[in-house]
Amino acid sequence: MRVVEAGQAGGTPRLGVVGQGQLRAGLVGAGPWAKTVHAPGLADHPGTTLSAVWTRRPEAAKELADAHGAQAVDSFEELLDQVDAVAFAVPPAVQAELAVKAAEAGKHLILEKPIAADLDGAKRLADAVDAAGVAALVVLTLRFSPMTREWLDGIKEAGGWRGGGARWLSGALLGGQYQSSAWRHDSGALADIGPHAFDLLDAALGEITEVLAADRTDDDLWQFLFAHAGGATSTATLSLRLPIQPTVVEVAVYGEHGYRTLGRKPGSAGESYTALLDDFAAMAASGTTSHPCDVRRGLHLQKLIERARELVGHGK
Repeated sequence: MRVVEAGQAGGTPRLGVVGQGQLRAGLVGAGPWAKTVHAPGLADHPGTTLSAVWTRRPEAAKELADAHGAQAVDSFEELLDQVDAVAFAVPPAVQAELAVKAAEAGKHLILEKPIAADLDGAKRLADAVDAAGVAALVVLTLRFSPMTREWLDGIKEAGGWRGGGARWLSGALLGGQYQSSAWRHDSGALADIGPHAFDLLDAALGEITEVLAADRTDDDLWQFLFAHAGGATSTATLSLRLPIQPTVVEVAVYGEHGYRTLGRKPGSAGESYTALLDDFAAMAASGTTSHPCDVRRGLHLQKLIERARELVGHGK
């Protein structure tokens, strides 16, 4: 079975399900991210149609569904009966439980990061996806950005990189639309933005094989040291509780070809989500389940999160 590389699926014929070969997608969740990214993305993409919305707050589901010509349903089971694919915009623990059920029902999945609240939940989800043979992509938005793809292609072509680092510094939990997000406050920067930073370092420098060190301050400022396959090392600094505006997102590598950096273009989440849907629809149409950002990638990132938690726990 062929692997769909990130960004290479655009233009592939879509799965013939409804309308112009569109996947019928259900959305679980109606929070800020569901409203600004998932719902409009699924409704507007030529390969998908937003068919149903379900949340544990019926009024929120109806409001979001009405805005995009979809149907608000009364239960998760009802949503599964009406769709070919399910996108999740809910806390990790909720996602892990429901996504297993969706995979077992033969539905393709769009998963948020981290894919579960803990490693056991991530393993169960990855195993369910593998057993069902469905497509499952993780919303690692930066990886689907055209700017990131170009940067990573250049990094891979040049080679000879000895190390690198990532900085993601934000005040997202001090104010704004995510300040009331309970799971983000509970899990902190490690679980929320850690997957993005770890994924980019891994993609640029080779697989992260070991978390050499991890430290967390009382106000949730994280520092990491990683070892990569091939001998490179990298560092990362993460926080969601620093009064920094706008958010600082920087990834860098250094080696035989100098020093190369990558930032984040403001307002690019929608563009990245569209690129994700290009690949997702193509995977569903072709029966492909392998992708650089598939559920196994999510499991790999969950293992790094778990190891970092262990190191901090042992060091306190």
